[in-house]
Amino acid sequence: MPPSSDDLPGRRMPRKQRRAAGRAEKRKQGKQPGAPGSAMCWAEPDVTVDYYPQGTCECGTGLESAADLGVARSFQQLETPEPTAKRIQHDLHRGLCGCGREHVPARPPGVPDSPVSIGPNLRALAVYLMVFQHVPVERCRDLIGDVAGAAVSAGFIHSCLRTAASLVSGVIKLIAALVTAAHVAGFDETTLRAGPAGQKKYVLGAFTEQHSLLFLGARTLESFRDFGILPEFRGVVVSDRYVNYFHPAWNHTAGSQACLAHLLRDYEDCAEAYPGAHWPAQAQRALRALIRAWHDARGAGLAAIPAAAADPLALEFRRAVAVGLASVPRVPGPKHTTKQRPGRELPEFCRHREDAVLRFTADTRVWPTNNISEVRHEVACVEWVTRKEGRLMMAAG
Repeated sequence: MPPSSDDLPGRRMPRKQRRAAGRAEKRKQGKQPGAPGSAMCWAEPDVTVDYYPQGTCECGTGLESAADLGVARSFQQLETPEPTAKRIQHDLHRGLCGCGREHVPARPPGVPDSPVSIGPNLRALAVYLMVFQHVPVERCRDLIGDVAGAAVSAGFIHSCLRTAASLVSGVIKLIAALVTAAHVAGFDETTLRAGPAGQKKYVLGAFTEQHSLLFLGARTLESFRDFGILPEFRGVVVSDRYVNYFHPAWNHTAGSQACLAHLLRDYEDCAEAYPGAHWPAQAQRALRALIRAWHDARGAGLAAIPAAAADPLALEFRRAVAVGLASVPRVPGPKHTTKQRPGRELPEFCRHREDAVLRFTADTRVWPTNNISEVRHEVACVEWVTRKEGRLMMAAG
């Protein structure tokens, strides 16, 4: 099933994942072998509290007059301060010059032109909780009230996000320009439940080896245009086989590279659908060998995979595709409305778009897989927060 249907009711975890989950449940509690550890270490204290003997000695003398012989034992304890938000009043004094003119200082940075407001540190805390720790709006409001002792509203939380978005708008434009000007970029989209009703939306992503740009929209051609990268992109597009990445609207790009990690999984599906067939395994074997050859060539500083290594593997792949097409006949009917047998459309794609499958063999700057985009995308999606007022686009570089 496609990733977009992962959250459908009744969806079961694949057998391999169920077995892995069962093994994880059997692990011993506590730190696992090889996992990084941490320990409480003695450090320079921020505050030192002295304690002296109290009460009365066996001789009957009060210990408040006992001589201090120094520290006998010390204990350190990490603690947070009491939850108290400070109310800071900024008084702007009027000064009178000797010439008779009066002067009033300007408002300090971060202080708005209103009698009562909330300071920048508290606003930064709200943005941190929402964007980095992905705490919901109402729980963020409650947490600030409980921990910081400051009563804020949900509207205040939204205003903090709006301000943060405006502050990073220049950085986003710069990252968008850098991604657009790149020779190769990965593109991906994934689902996200967002908004007041938990609507199903899509996070579109564009990635280079240094930069990431995300956009909340839909899985439509119009949303791809609104994202703004593909309409101006002139490099090589690395993506899965989703049809919108191969739309004629993007003919101005330098070409496409289909993610071989997706193709390998698709050929695994073919192997499960046709247990006695050899062509899925042959196609996988050739693609994996080409990926290894790409790593070797790139590590050696070569501009392309040497022909002596690439040509035999490409021929092996083409023959697997040809056998697959012959083994799984096309079901007659209109191309876009007739449902084909499992495994038919995959070899058709590999034959009709062979340049998009093997482009990386002629240019080691082009990635054979889109794993960079996939990993960054999944990690970044948990950092997203959407609001009723509109969309918040975040970028990281």
